[in-house]
Amino acid sequence: MAADHQAAMEMIQVSGQQGVPVITVDGQVVIGFNQPRLVQLLQQAKPKLGASIADAAFQVQKHPGTPSSGAYIGQVRPGSPAERAGLRSGDVITALGGQPVQRAAELQRLLPQMPKDRDVSLTYVRDGQERDTWVRL
Repeated sequence: MAADHQAAMEMIQVSGQQGVPVITVDGQVVIGFNQPRLVQLLQQAKPKLGASIADAAFQVQKHPGTPSSGAYIGQVRPGSPAERAGLRSGDVITALGGQPVQRAAELQRLLPQMPKDRDVSLTYVRDGQERDTWVRL
């Protein structure tokens, strides 16, 4: 409950508005029921994987057997594209949309370039085995 109150107070600070619904989409503030603006921002929103990632190279010592390159998945948010694709904590993404992923920054660079609401190929390593799946961003 305190977190909800804090989030509401931050929205008031960001928007300067009180007493009307306020949300943000990709850092853009939408005030009230400005439905055309909300629809526009949602259509322009960048695709998100829904998982925390880090460079796999930094995880090798903590997690033996982890590949030395790629984007290591820490947490997967419930209901996210990552979860729907079957990804789990500890997986290492090595390619997205046919493009190699050597570091987490490369994955973050590739995500906005991927088509929204279409399946994109994703290659990852789990338990030493390379696997392929599809993810809809």
